[in-house]
Amino acid sequence: MSLTYKKATIKDIDILTETRIIVLRAANQLSDDVDMSEVREQSYEYYKRALSKDTHVAYLVLDEEEFVGAGGVSFFEVMPTYHNPTGKKAYIMNMYTQPEYRRQGIAYKTLNLLVAEAKARGITAISLEATQVGRGLYEKYGFIGMNDEMELQN
Repeated sequence: MSLTYKKATIKDIDILTETRIIVLRAANQLSDDVDMSEVREQSYEYYKRALSKDTHVAYLVLDEEEFVGAGGVSFFEVMPTYHNPTGKKAYIMNMYTQPEYRRQGIAYKTLNLLVAEAKARGITAISLEATQVGRGLYEKYGFIGMNDEMELQN
C-alpha cells in the first residue's frame, strides 16, 4: 500500500465531484439507482467556485492511482463573537474512506491536514457534522458535541 495525500486543485474537479456523490450515498444510505444528477451538477459548480476563491480545501487519498479517501474544509465568516472575535469559521465535510481501507489512520491523517489548513488561516472555530461511523474518530481528535445549535427544518 502506497498512500498519497494530495491537495486537490481545479484539475481534480471531476474526481472531487464524484467523491462527493460517493460520500452522500454512503452517509444517507442511498442506493445507486437514486438520481443524484442535480447534486452532482451543483457540487461541480460549488467546487469550481470555491476552489477558485480559495474558500474550500480538499484532500484526496490515493493508493497508487486508486481513490481510497477524501476530506474537505470550507471557510466562511460570521459576525465576531466573544468566543470567536475574528468571526472566521471552518466546516469540515466530505470525510470518507473506502471500507477496505478503514481503521488504518487514513481519516485521522486527512482530518489533521484539514485542521492544519484552518489553523494556518488563523481559524480556531472548526466544526463538522458526524455520522455514527465517524463519531469516534472526531471525539478521539478532540471534537465535542454541541448542544446550543439549532437548525430550521423545512
